[in-house]
Amino acid sequence: MTNTTDPVDLQMAKQVVRDLHAALDAAEPDQIDGVLTSFTTTDWLWRGMHPFYEQTGAAAVAEVFWKPLRAAFSPVQRRPDIFLAGISSADESEFAEPGSTWVMQMGHLLGLFDQPWLDIPPTRKMCFLRYAEFNRVGADGKIHESAMFMDIPSVMRQAGHYPFPPQTGADHIQPGPRTHDGLLFEPQDPEAGPATLAVVDQMIADLVAVNEKANATGDETYPYDVMAKSWTEDMIWSGPSGIGAAYTIDRYQQQHSYPFRYNLADKTFNGHVARMAEGNYACFFGWPNLTVRAIGGFMGMTAGEAADMRIVDVYRREGDKLAENWVFIDLLHWLSMQGLDVLQRMRQQLGLERFGGDSPHGGSS
Repeated sequence: MTNTTDPVDLQMAKQVVRDLHAALDAAEPDQIDGVLTSFTTTDWLWRGMHPFYEQTGAAAVAEVFWKPLRAAFSPVQRRPDIFLAGISSADESEFAEPGSTWVMQMGHLLGLFDQPWLDIPPTRKMCFLRYAEFNRVGADGKIHESAMFMDIPSVMRQAGHYPFPPQTGADHIQPGPRTHDGLLFEPQDPEAGPATLAVVDQMIADLVAVNEKANATGDETYPYDVMAKSWTEDMIWSGPSGIGAAYTIDRYQQQHSYPFRYNLADKTFNGHVARMAEGNYACFFGWPNLTVRAIGGFMGMTAGEAADMRIVDVYRREGDKLAENWVFIDLLHWLSMQGLDVLQRMRQQLGLERFGGDSPHGGSS
């Protein structure tokens, strides 16, 4: 991976990513390799969720991810809700490059689900693939590093295959910002981004204090006032399929925070690869952010081994508080580390794989 940590003009970085998306969305399948090659370095590192994982170079990314996706969902319509760029302040992870320039886009890819994808049965109806994509742009105008987070279980759910027990939060297609102002194509107030990141950092510091108390007392509850310091009362937390979304501080505590805190133990923070803010929006991702051990009950699952959670957080600030938070978690990877391959289980249920490992109908792993 090329090391280019010098800050890059944010508007230039945004334009590189916008041009990539425009070219990629217009490309025929046999043109995808060429489009990706023209915008990325030869040693481009692409991180994808389970079952895609790390890929190097445009050809690998095209073959493993984009061509199969485009074959299954056609035509694809990109529907971004948030778009921002910033200089990363992350320095805790071994993969972090403080001072590097990142561009993040979050939204949905919409298509007609006409062919199987990852052996998920097609519906022949419109289907939404929720995504958050991070791209590190160098001074050479090339993309050196990317991370593509997707809500694959949501696609399974839309196809009528429910991979998890009933979730604690609301189960729906996640909307974008309430204010409809998340596409930061133009330059933003240079003081707004640091102000947003300061609120995020304060919120994290408050939770660290809560964790220290919990470690000392074993009590994972915390007062409403702790969250009210940095969150609006009508906050919305939009989590991944399997957990769901929650509205208001009280329901967030009931429907996500307490289940997460009480049913997962030995939480270890591993740092972020990128963390930045622009305007009223901030975001980060880790590889992994957390290592946690399920002790039974989380998402209705049994106890398991310590496993990694790769997480994206995207925030919208309103005044001096946070009002909305969109979260992606690679739950399929987290469960695979504990011995449960959700996609393989689906294939077996559909008769695409025999339990001995044979695949009489061409199911792929």
